[in-house]
Amino acid sequence: MFDFNLLDLIAGIPGLIIAMVIHEYAHARVAVALGDRTPLLMGRLTLNPAAHIDPVGLIMLFLVRFGWAKPVIIDPRNFKKPRRDDILV
Repeated sequence: MFDFNLLDLIAGIPGLIIAMVIHEYAHARVAVALGDRTPLLMGRLTLNPAAHIDPVGLIMLFLVRFGWAKPVIIDPRNFKKPRRDDILV
C-alpha cells in the first residue's frame, strides 16, 4: 500500500497533471457557458497547467498520493438558474 516506486511516480505524474487540468478547465468552461464570466476574468478558462495546479496539492500528490488542483471560483448569482447550474458546474 505504501510502497514507493520512483519510476511509477514519475511515469504517472504527467497523466495526473493532464487529468487535473482538464477537470478544472471543464468546470470553468461549463460555468462560462451557463453565464458566469468569473472563471474567464480570473484567467481560469485555459489549459495552461500553471493556472490550475495548486503547489501544495501537487506536493501532497507526490508525498501521499492524494492531491488537488486550485478550485475554479464561480458566482452562482450570474447563472440563469443558480441552483441547477451550480450543480452542473
